[in-house]
Amino acid sequence: MRLLHAATALAATSALALALTACGSGSDNDTAGDQSSAPTSSSSATAADGASAENAGDTKDAGSSTSGSGGSTTSGSSTSGGTGTSTGSGTSRCHTAGLGFSFGSGDGKVSSSDDQQQLAVVLKNKTSAACTLQGFPGVDLKSSGGSWSLTRSGATPKKVTLAAGDSATFTISFLPWTQGSGTEFKATSVVVTPPNETTSATLTWPGGSVLLQDGATHPGTYTGPVGS
Repeated sequence: MRLLHAATALAATSALALALTACGSGSDNDTAGDQSSAPTSSSSATAADGASAENAGDTKDAGSSTSGSGGSTTSGSSTSGGTGTSTGSGTSRCHTAGLGFSFGSGDGKVSSSDDQQQLAVVLKNKTSAACTLQGFPGVDLKSSGGSWSLTRSGATPKKVTLAAGDSATFTISFLPWTQGSGTEFKATSVVVTPPNETTSATLTWPGGSVLLQDGATHPGTYTGPVGS
């Protein structure tokens, strides 16, 4: 009987030990459960990413501000528009039909010197409205044997505004021909085409024969821009 009671007591003790072990395991499982809640922290990280996305949205708003500064580019266009307004205020390009053509230096005669000569050509605004000239005119010397288109000088053209009745000039520089100096070009007339025009005016050439240098790299006969 004592052996039976002892066995029973041993069995009860073992059962209690097993129960306590089971309770300890459950506590460990709870701890593991707490670790498994880490994805909740990940959700917080996602929320932070969402905040970053909002900040990115703010950056996009700043981009909108950049677009606003693009508006300042538009204001740059306005500046161009201002230039256009200036042109549209009644000042347009001078046309051949509205210009009078003559030589400067009074009677149009040039020096009898053999050195390089300068002949001023006068362009007068015959219209009742102001107009502008800018650039080099086309200048062709004519003879009975052909035509010679003069080269341009290295001067920088400037815009010249002519009120009604006003005049501007340009200069033809040329080398007179003398016996033994080279090929003679017997100029009889000069054809002048104002800058940006296609219609010309013809004047009688007052300078006599010119030394032909139509193939020279730096000829002594050439034309300057209007306003020179």
